[in-house]
Amino acid sequence: MAELSPVSVCGLQVADAPKPALWRRRVEPVPWNQIPADSGKAEMDLERIREAAERVARSLGLDIVDVEWKVGKQRFLRVYIDKPEGVSHKDCEAVSNQLSVMLDVEDLVPGPHYILEVSSPGLDRKLTKPAEFERFAGRLARISTIEPVENQKFFEGRLAGVAGGKVQIEVQGRVIAVPMEGIRKANLVVEF
Repeated sequence: MAELSPVSVCGLQVADAPKPALWRRRVEPVPWNQIPADSGKAEMDLERIREAAERVARSLGLDIVDVEWKVGKQRFLRVYIDKPEGVSHKDCEAVSNQLSVMLDVEDLVPGPHYILEVSSPGLDRKLTKPAEFERFAGRLARISTIEPVENQKFFEGRLAGVAGGKVQIEVQGRVIAVPMEGIRKANLVVEF
């Protein structure tokens, strides 16, 4: 019987598919209701997975936006990729194929089977790096902060870039400087 390994393309979950046995050690799947709630959290080294994903992405002319590990009924490794002209299904497929091999060879995802999802960050993408705030200057965004800035913790307005380590956001005609390290969450807002 062929070994089973996760497969997914551009965020579309695909059932486990056969793969040559030499790519992955056999791991007996554990029924989801028998996996401890924190299974995979302590032993998972997301930084090493991110580094592997970045090596693959760089070789294909792409950037890694985010890497997430979620455990619920199933175990998900989600990798978000991007490039200035946008991400295609072929980009997602190429990253998925190459990254799944690297994850198996380097044994970076311990435990029972998991689902690898590779996709674009979406229209309401998360913003985390100064370069992203610069790239999307002029776009509508929502930012929430850890501590109040000018007596507020929530801002919705047009991004105006980054200056002195602070994200500039124009809210009702005023430009407010939000320290990068004080941002809890930032996302683009979809405009129609």
